[in-house]
Amino acid sequence: MAEVTLFLREYAKTRQDVGAIAPSSARLCRALTRYMIPNPGRSRAVLEVGPGTGAVTRYITDSLGRLDTVDLIEANPRFADLLRQTYADDPRLRIRTGLIQEQELGSYDTIVCGLPFANFDARTTEEIFDRLLGSLRPGGTMSFFGYVGGETIRRAFADGVDRERTLAGLGALRRILRRHTFRTETVLGNLPPARVHHLAPVSPPAHSEPVPTCDCRNTSP
Repeated sequence: MAEVTLFLREYAKTRQDVGAIAPSSARLCRALTRYMIPNPGRSRAVLEVGPGTGAVTRYITDSLGRLDTVDLIEANPRFADLLRQTYADDPRLRIRTGLIQEQELGSYDTIVCGLPFANFDARTTEEIFDRLLGSLRPGGTMSFFGYVGGETIRRAFADGVDRERTLAGLGALRRILRRHTFRTETVLGNLPPARVHHLAPVSPPAHSEPVPTCDCRNTSP
């Protein structure tokens, strides 16, 4: 309950950065960690960006092996302090405070991202995706989510300069999704319902290989 209270308080103060209006549900957490596939033959490296109060982090740590590692990067210092307290005795987790753009990244098998891309301008969105997708090992995946209807709401309430910024940012996000998404799934059991996008790096030229699709695919964030 204390985590929910902290989450709501930080959302009220810094909603532009927090983005989510409630901690992720169990169904959303499972979807975001769907491609954390165990590999007994070697250690895995995982990156979670924007873990917040740690709802998804718990699902990540539950699937970790003894030699696996997780980097957590959280911009909100109060969330980061909570995570340090929660995982103080787990040497597999490394927690850093700050923006993802300011961090030195390693090489990862799986990236799970909770950043509110619908709030970002085009340049920020492109920079973050370039860094994250560029940090994946061969065969690695990145998963993140957006709320169903979020794009429509952002367009409806933006005006003037903010509208131009919003439309440019959403356009950049759609281009990235078209290029890198191999699966999108809708999670109705979340507040509000969410879409989880699963991405993988695409080597140029982009048209050289077809992108697998599924029945539920929809590239709207």
